[in-house]
Amino acid sequence: MTKKTFFITTPIYYVDDVPHIGHAYTTIAADVLARYHRLLGEEVFFLTGTDEHGLRVSQGAKAQDLTPREFTEKLAPQFVTIWNSLNLSYNFFIRTTDPHHEKIVQEFLTKLYKRGFIYEGVYEGPYCVGCEKFVTEGELKNGVCSLHPHLLPTRIKEKNYFFKLSAFQKQLITFFEKKEAIFPQERRNEILGKLKKEKLKDLSISRAGVTWGIPVPWDKKQTIYVWVDALLNYYSATQFVRGKKKFWPADLHLIGKDILWFHTVIWYALLLAADLPLPKKVFAHGFFTIEGQKMSKSLGNVIAPQKLIQQFGVDETRYLLLSEFPFGADGDISLDRFRQRYNAELANGLGNLVSRVAKLCETSGFDFEDTPTSHFFSKPFQSALSKYRIDEALSDIWVDIHALDAAIDKAKPWKLSGKELFKNLLGVISVIRHIAFDLQPFMPETAEKIQKQFAGPKIKANPPLFPRI
Repeated sequence: MTKKTFFITTPIYYVDDVPHIGHAYTTIAADVLARYHRLLGEEVFFLTGTDEHGLRVSQGAKAQDLTPREFTEKLAPQFVTIWNSLNLSYNFFIRTTDPHHEKIVQEFLTKLYKRGFIYEGVYEGPYCVGCEKFVTEGELKNGVCSLHPHLLPTRIKEKNYFFKLSAFQKQLITFFEKKEAIFPQERRNEILGKLKKEKLKDLSISRAGVTWGIPVPWDKKQTIYVWVDALLNYYSATQFVRGKKKFWPADLHLIGKDILWFHTVIWYALLLAADLPLPKKVFAHGFFTIEGQKMSKSLGNVIAPQKLIQQFGVDETRYLLLSEFPFGADGDISLDRFRQRYNAELANGLGNLVSRVAKLCETSGFDFEDTPTSHFFSKPFQSALSKYRIDEALSDIWVDIHALDAAIDKAKPWKLSGKELFKNLLGVISVIRHIAFDLQPFMPETAEKIQKQFAGPKIKANPPLFPRI
């Protein structure tokens, strides 16, 4: 039988700077879902990468007296290094400067051009370099973009090629009304509300004044708009990475809420124009602030993933980022709260429970023959992850941890002996091993340590999994 497939993507991250915990948050969440689907026995394609064209890259390179190529070659490998340090199980890391990707982007747009969905026109209006997009006057507040208030939009008038986005308004409304393709629900309402309220305008898909980009195939004086280039990575990877064609369309695009319009309205319209199958779901998570403030280089509160790894550890960083607030919502984080959560939930909670049970087994001389045990994810756990409620799945694990602690306190196995002790410890070990099984998508190294420690025949106490901070 052919294995069920699961294709999950993160945004491809813009290489105008080094990775921060915002990038890490999305990619760790995608890794949890990828690992979970592998444990279900599915064949998974987990795609991440970097977006390397556009004006911001050109300006960043110029500021460092580098060519755009030198600039991207300096920054893109840093994402790979940090993703590997976070134990992320991605299957392919795509870069939009890859010639294979560039070729497919040009073929895709040529197809749309020949079908009559692309025409020549003139664009005049404000352009936000931070967003890498033309913005309407209505999107500006006090003359600046709300997402990049420190950047004055550039006013541009130039000949461009336009995509007939307006031709797909009714089709998009019908699709998003019939299909539950956008999550959480409030994001779906947001997109449908905007589609029904505002008339779609055609989209400029080329740039005359940006040389660092993929040339328009039929007009080499123009380069392809960086957002069109970037969105097509999800499709192009399945076409040129060996054995991946079967994965299209994507099962899940995991993104931040600021790029939802691009990943639903624009992306789906492009695919409709090309007569390609549409991605099944898009999940847009919220933003987090750092101690009540927006993360910003100017405020000096940008946190690098390496800082968290050094302070807490790899699995611990994964856990702390995902457990702080409901996945999908906005939230606030702080290093102080991370330390409190680490001590309360990891050191005193899970770590103490594992040490306690291992010590009981060691001091009682417990010896048993290890037999392979089938573990299955509980229905509440599976239900939570099927809805991408990562925080709820974690909470389900903690229900088991607290319940086992309470059961040990009630049974007092240290007062038991003989068959009664043996039976009690077998039950306790079974629960511990099940907890380790459930932890695999979230804290893979920790789960493996617990599984090895409780594999038998002799179970011994080890140094604490999570030394108190």
